[in-house]
Amino acid sequence: VQLQASGGGLVQAGGSLRLSCAASGRTFSRYDMAWFRQAPGKERKLVAAISWSGGSTYYADSVKGRFTISRDNAKNTMYLQMNSLKPEDTAVYYCAAEPGQGLGVRIYEYHNWGQGTLVTVSS
Repeated sequence: VQLQASGGGLVQAGGSLRLSCAASGRTFSRYDMAWFRQAPGKERKLVAAISWSGGSTYYADSVKGRFTISRDNAKNTMYLQMNSLKPEDTAVYYCAAEPGQGLGVRIYEYHNWGQGTLVTVSS
């Protein structure tokens, strides 16, 4: 599966953005999906993950209550709705996919990656 992330940009603190991850291939619905982010000089970390069916989700504590992950298998697309953005959310956001075998929450569990999209939150 090939992944293409989009939707990043510059937003003021308290604002919102919606990221999209479009996938190619006919087996998108069989993949668990995730968003990771990497701030300058820091390691890449999981933000949120969603199972192949959309029935299970996982959020990092830092984004719970502010971010929502979702997917539309008919459109081969995953989303990340980000509300109440903070300067510390500034990072390059990456989407990732892995055949569904139990929702992964660790970076090494994902082997299919899209290019990143930059989110900058100004104070």
